Amino acid sequence: MPTILGISAFYHDSAAALLRDGEIVAAAQEERFTRRKHDAGFPRHAVDYCLDEADGEPDYVVFYDKPFLKFERLMETYLAFAPRGLRSFTMALPLWIREKLFQKSLLDRELRPRRLLFTEHHLSHSAAAFFPSPFDSALILTMDGVGEWATTSAALGRENRIEVIREIHFPHSLGLLYSAFTYYCGFRVNSGEYKLMGLAPYGQPKYADLIRQRLVDVKPDGSFRLRMEYFNYCAGLTMTNARFHELFGGPPRAPEDPLDQRHKDIAASIQAVLEDVVLRMAITLREQTGERNLCLAGGVALNCVANGRLLREAGFDRLWIQPAAGDAGCALGAALAVHHMFLDQPRQACADCMRGSYLGPGFSQPEIERRLKAAGAHYRVPDEAALLAATADALADGKAVGWFQGRMEFGPRALGARSILADARSPRMQSILNLKVKRRESFRPFAPAVTLEAAPAWFDLPVESPYMLLVADVRRREIPAVTHVDNSARIQTVREADNPRFHALLRAFEQKTGCPVLVNTSFNVRGEPIVCTPEDAFRCFMGTDIDVLAIGGCYLRKEDQRSTTEPAPAYEPD
Repeated sequence: MPTILGISAFYHDSAAALLRDGEIVAAAQEERFTRRKHDAGFPRHAVDYCLDEADGEPDYVVFYDKPFLKFERLMETYLAFAPRGLRSFTMALPLWIREKLFQKSLLDRELRPRRLLFTEHHLSHSAAAFFPSPFDSALILTMDGVGEWATTSAALGRENRIEVIREIHFPHSLGLLYSAFTYYCGFRVNSGEYKLMGLAPYGQPKYADLIRQRLVDVKPDGSFRLRMEYFNYCAGLTMTNARFHELFGGPPRAPEDPLDQRHKDIAASIQAVLEDVVLRMAITLREQTGERNLCLAGGVALNCVANGRLLREAGFDRLWIQPAAGDAGCALGAALAVHHMFLDQPRQACADCMRGSYLGPGFSQPEIERRLKAAGAHYRVPDEAALLAATADALADGKAVGWFQGRMEFGPRALGARSILADARSPRMQSILNLKVKRRESFRPFAPAVTLEAAPAWFDLPVESPYMLLVADVRRREIPAVTHVDNSARIQTVREADNPRFHALLRAFEQKTGCPVLVNTSFNVRGEPIVCTPEDAFRCFMGTDIDVLAIGGCYLRKEDQRSTTEPAPAYEPD
């Protein structure tokens, strides 16, 4: 059976993924190697990593969208808004001609594959959502900013086929609507949407009716059209315009300006509208298709509050969300689409084809020790029981712990492989982690990791949530560090088979404290990608108020280290 390399690139969150005999062998985002957050360049490092894991050249290379269709949309949009979009057009055109339009030549030159293929953007998303899912058939709902033309699509997945049944086209986009409010509230588009979601519970949806009346026409079935006279993204260099700003009482917030109650209410309002549209759409499609299973992909599928409402209210029996739901996951989806649909290969049933999403680089114990020694680190190597006991003790003592174990996660969430952990029982821990460790906005919530078997006693969640993509209410008051202002939490349930060492740490902490819940946040600081290598982890450990680093079998305490600011070397395969 062939080896298939999937690539997403040139917009944001470039990535590569590799299939061998239909099995997901490796997947990673380019940002983790280059240390440039949301790196959009050609994913050379991610490709090299995937090919190292494959131990050979790919038979097929597949790109995640169709550049000429995208360019057609760009040209038609500029012509429709001419001459207003001239400045934006003159800025975009050279980049398209130089890099984006002739990607076939670049891919041929870089990889020399036996066969080069292109999939449509939303098919890549849909394939990433359906083919790794445990379902024989499902409704697939993809919602994002825009692909070639589609911004929202519904498809039916059956065995090894996907059939698109409905689309909404640019410029009418739920993802771009949410991004417009992200921009207006002072956060960065394509990366700050989760901040807007976290801000929403601090406000009231006072503007929700105004949004429905003036900005978006939502039909009873969930279909929608935006009123483009309030938006600037088709022709300009910003998301919103003066009419939008007048509607909401002033210009966009500058990124470092204080957040006032108006911003919190605006965030609550667009979150409420988003949830309403997504819920209406899903219910209508369930009624029309009769499907009982739902798969989600696209950037909007990372809105775990909306996902929680879908789980509770949409009437589906089961829900599965691609953990790399954004454009990075399209690299995987494109490869899966080629394997199943182009090569007509059957699907093999599996409980978790994503393998916990632990698909990135891992490092052997000798390699970790070699790299730590080269970085000047001081560490000890206790046995497994002693490592877990020492880490649990440090957590119970209120220390922040860097946790670097096994293969790196694929997707935006840290899932216990590249994580910062802390005691969820501490009322001060959210503030400490935000300000002293993560160096980010104080309102940002943290997610809990909990053993799967203990989850029902602590959270009102009737299903597994291995990828931290569902929000549910907290049942018990003892974990303020992960309880958001509305008594909710974005939960990761940890199964022993998926991550044995992380599960064992949660159990050790529970045996010591009676609590099976830890704060789990990504191992990085504001503005940087999640760490990839032992050097990345050690540098982050030394540059923040993280107290302890558990990396492989090595245990490091901050007080034992010399001060160092040496830059980390680039990724080298183990």
